[in-house]
Amino acid sequence: MTQPTPTERLRAFISSESAGGIMLIVAATIALAIANSSLLSQYQGFLATPVNFTAGDLVTIDKPLVLWINDGLMALFFFLIGLEVKREIVTGQLRNWKQASLPVYAAIGGMAVPALVFVAINAGSPENIRGWAIPAATDIAFALGLLALLGSRVPVALKALLLAIAIIDDIGAIAIIALFYTENMNLSALALALVPAAGMLLLNRFGVARTIPYFLLGAFLWICVLKSGVHATLSGVVTAMFVPIATGEERPLERLEHALHPWVAFLVLPIFAFANAGVSFAGAGLEALLAPLSLGIAAGLVVGKQIGIFGACWIAAKTGMATLPPEVTWRHVYGLSCLAGIGFTMSLFIGGLAFVDPTQVDAVKMGVLSGSLVSALIGMTVLAGTPRAGRIIGKDALHA
Repeated sequence: MTQPTPTERLRAFISSESAGGIMLIVAATIALAIANSSLLSQYQGFLATPVNFTAGDLVTIDKPLVLWINDGLMALFFFLIGLEVKREIVTGQLRNWKQASLPVYAAIGGMAVPALVFVAINAGSPENIRGWAIPAATDIAFALGLLALLGSRVPVALKALLLAIAIIDDIGAIAIIALFYTENMNLSALALALVPAAGMLLLNRFGVARTIPYFLLGAFLWICVLKSGVHATLSGVVTAMFVPIATGEERPLERLEHALHPWVAFLVLPIFAFANAGVSFAGAGLEALLAPLSLGIAAGLVVGKQIGIFGACWIAAKTGMATLPPEVTWRHVYGLSCLAGIGFTMSLFIGGLAFVDPTQVDAVKMGVLSGSLVSALIGMTVLAGTPRAGRIIGKDALHA
């Protein structure tokens, strides 16, 4: 059976993520509608439902439903991110500096500047500074879903650039979560996590292509990491690093990627959106949106992402450190910079790690939702006015 080409895999990925982005929009809209209706108390009560897991005297996990979603279900999302990161580094766009340089510069700018904008706005509110990383994230599913609505007005190269930026952004988010949102570590549990990690390393070294052993050891690793105090979703990334790309004729990593995409795009992320996007606007006026926490997040997503990504790309191109992909114009890059301000999934996720106070959590949701909405509207407006892909070629593309 003929293996799909890298271009075919990219198109399949974009198609899956685009449809998943539409599902995210629907789930978030439903959550917002319920949270601003008479069903708010039932919605909150449902998410607070206690769920227990006990395995004899060895393991007891007692969490409300929303944390099972955020700590457990989202581990699959991070596992998929890990698979994508490994593939891109080993065989994809990030395998050499020539291809990776522009998205690397763009991603760094797109994480650093929004964080600086947030800190500048919250300089007088030290209780909010812990949320500095919230506007640094980009929601790839949402952004690609909106790009799909523009059809041929968006060249495939622009989608590939957005995908590469988002993957590097995800690497940054993973590092941020591990370094800045881990507290009260249980070193015994963390040491025990080395056992399943060593088991997966042996599986990789012996070329085991069956995926069930990796899942079983990955589940054990998830329990250990959860008990250690390190955020449990990072176990998904670690597990993905041990899945081999190729073993003989078998390609387990791509097989897992292909199998998990529909589940993550159409189930995991919409459930997360439904559980985390519901914020009540009752009694919330303009002053709530202009409060330092929500304003810092919204401004970071809208202003910070535009300046960070577009500015980094412009500097890299003008200094000769990188070049724009074929058929990608500066208007395309600016539109992409705006769409990258759709933080949604990852921003809400990091916000849930940063704050536990209900008032701050609601402010995070308000900032993320408003900033993502404005970014989406600006980005779609900019890109909707571009010529259809293929009309601008050669040197004209550099000045459009």
